[in-house]
Amino acid sequence: MRIGVSLGSLLSVDQIMECSRTLSRYNPDSIWIPETWGMDCSSMMSAVSQIAKKPKIGSSIINIYSRSPALVAMTAATLDTLSQGRVILGLGTSSQAIVENWHGSKFVHPISRMREYVKIIRLALSGKKCNYDGDFFHLRDFNLLAVPQRKDIPIYLAAINEKMVDLTWEIADGAIFYLRPLDELKDTIPKMQSKRKIDITCQIITSISQDADMAIKRAKKTIAFYVSVGSIYREFLAGHGFEKETRSIFDEYKKSGFKDNYNQVSDEMVNALSICGTPNDARKQFLKFINAGVDLPILQFNPAGDVKESFDLLVSTFGSDMN
Repeated sequence: MRIGVSLGSLLSVDQIMECSRTLSRYNPDSIWIPETWGMDCSSMMSAVSQIAKKPKIGSSIINIYSRSPALVAMTAATLDTLSQGRVILGLGTSSQAIVENWHGSKFVHPISRMREYVKIIRLALSGKKCNYDGDFFHLRDFNLLAVPQRKDIPIYLAAINEKMVDLTWEIADGAIFYLRPLDELKDTIPKMQSKRKIDITCQIITSISQDADMAIKRAKKTIAFYVSVGSIYREFLAGHGFEKETRSIFDEYKKSGFKDNYNQVSDEMVNALSICGTPNDARKQFLKFINAGVDLPILQFNPAGDVKESFDLLVSTFGSDMN
């Protein structure tokens, strides 16, 4: 069984290193490093690849507005050499707030931009000289000085709305889903896989504790955070069965911030979007995502209580499936 683990947003650099050392004793399919406004994921991927020597190392995600495609091709080639051919390049559009407020770029035409971005990266990694004249990017005589470990580094796209899902199945090697309800996954995956089979990953908010209430609370807080700050997630979930909850979460966020808005996350919502509770609960919930058609469930580690104890419990819960 393939299992990935995502380490990042709620962890420090030292904690990611420690978790990676723990995972090095097992054989997960992949370790994924996110990037939002904390750590640079390429630096972390490089460090993790030297600790955990077997798993693939994925970016989840590099957004296509903060770096040029030529730079990302250079980064992918460098990381693939350092990891001896284990990189998965996860790309996404991020959000208008992050792109415009934090990176100073205009969040425009994400679908068309993604198409050009992927095309340029593939061309650069092929070893050919890159001359490209598109709507967004114009490159002349660019080619990688260092020969990549592989010319076909897999590219996975983070997809939420229908147009990006369609593009993912058209041009990518895999999809990265996040905050998609189980029922929606059951509908979308068979429909899209009938057109063209790609690798389907889903990052799943995962919090495990012997105290089920503590784990559920942690998962609800993460869901509430993304609903509050991410309009694209808020709108998507509102259109897929959780309109009441998303409105209540966002209304409470506007009044009091993150203090209590997680209380607006219903049990139905947390069960549809996450793996949380006791180890026994987590095993049962995990299988629901497998049965929904996910090829590679990626456990997004959300510590409940002490980070080391919480991660050790996650690994003991799923470690037998990582060997």
